[in-house]
Amino acid sequence: MTSQTDITNWLAVRPEIQFIFACICDLNGTLRGKRVPADQAQKVMEGSVRMPLSLVGVDVWGEDIENSKLVFETGDADGLCDFTGRSLAPITWIDRPSAIAMLWMRHEDGTAFEGDPRRALAHVVDRFKALGFTPVVATELEFYLCDPAADQPQPPQSPVTGKRLDSDGVMSIDEIEHFGAFLNDVYDACAQQGISADAAISENGAGQFEINMKHVDDPLKAADDAVLFKRLVRGIARKHGFAGSFMAKPYGDRAGSGFHVHFSLLNENGANVFDNGGEEGTSLMLNAVAGLLATMFENTLAFAPHANSYRRLLPGSHAPTGIAWAYENRTSAIRIPGGSYKARRIEHRVAGADANPYLVLTSILGGALKGIEEKMTPAAAIAGDAYRLDLPQLPRDWASAIDAFDQGANVPDVFSTQLQTMLVECKTQELKKFARRVTDVEYHSYLEVV
Repeated sequence: MTSQTDITNWLAVRPEIQFIFACICDLNGTLRGKRVPADQAQKVMEGSVRMPLSLVGVDVWGEDIENSKLVFETGDADGLCDFTGRSLAPITWIDRPSAIAMLWMRHEDGTAFEGDPRRALAHVVDRFKALGFTPVVATELEFYLCDPAADQPQPPQSPVTGKRLDSDGVMSIDEIEHFGAFLNDVYDACAQQGISADAAISENGAGQFEINMKHVDDPLKAADDAVLFKRLVRGIARKHGFAGSFMAKPYGDRAGSGFHVHFSLLNENGANVFDNGGEEGTSLMLNAVAGLLATMFENTLAFAPHANSYRRLLPGSHAPTGIAWAYENRTSAIRIPGGSYKARRIEHRVAGADANPYLVLTSILGGALKGIEEKMTPAAAIAGDAYRLDLPQLPRDWASAIDAFDQGANVPDVFSTQLQTMLVECKTQELKKFARRVTDVEYHSYLEVV
């Protein structure tokens, strides 16, 4: 936790910093806020920055939600923005040296604003702490580099050969080398922002990469890292002449981009409570798996929040569609990785890279907690290709996922009613706007044919 004094000292040795971006994270995972001169940093740190509470719930285009109670019944009231304790994150890809201050929202009376996604994750973490457990989390984020010159995404040109990428170079060392300057800047920015970046690989699509994060015993830091990482990748990509995209499925015929989460639990003695010294894991781990399976259908909207998300969640597309778990099986939604028993953990493979990291971790940890508290037992682990098995399925489309989250009996066990309502209203508005858009494919298929 970084104090106000720490921030003052941090800025004192970085006189080049001219502006502070005071930011909250909205339900779509977008940072929104104000740019203030660096000499006003104290105002930001002491919680004097005010922003409308409705800002958390705007749609993906940044527009207010129609008929929202936050806007109309309260006169679009302000909330106060508290400093989260996350150290300032330098921005290295714009002309004026600046830094991001991560904030979260509260009401005038000092109570937390329950619509803030970071507050939702903090609430679940506090519930774990009350049981004597500390979640340890690692994330894996996939993204594409694209050529920004065209209206539609296309793979970038290699900085070394000048040739456009045209194949799915999975785990290609050449591709890693060719885009080394970009990756070097990403790692440098991660180091400056305190993001625990680990291995980078060339993924399964042309121009697709994955950078893993190290395990940390602070889920809020893990989510902060993911939010900041997505922003810095897009910024550094622009600096190198690319577009960086975390869309779940930017190409219909190439691999989608996932957001996989690994987690385990430590007890008060620092021992991994999922480890029983064998491959099967503890009964507490199985309780957590059962909770994840029981809440997965209803919480799919947190894992796949956009229209494009459901192009990734198709059978046989290297993304899970069935609700099941397995040992060392990447076709299942929940995977128990092999390796050292001391590192026994759960991997959740449903979320797309387009999802809000706070909502993803809240859904996963909240679901696991429900299973632990209720001592739930999962169905038997599957074996073989999950795509070929007769399994309960995730919602197949956006509208069904919105409805499942709205009506889900388990959702209030994980999310506040405030956040549940706000996310449903946000996604319903976005869905309606998409429904009014006629696509080029429809014109091509129907205009002079039917």
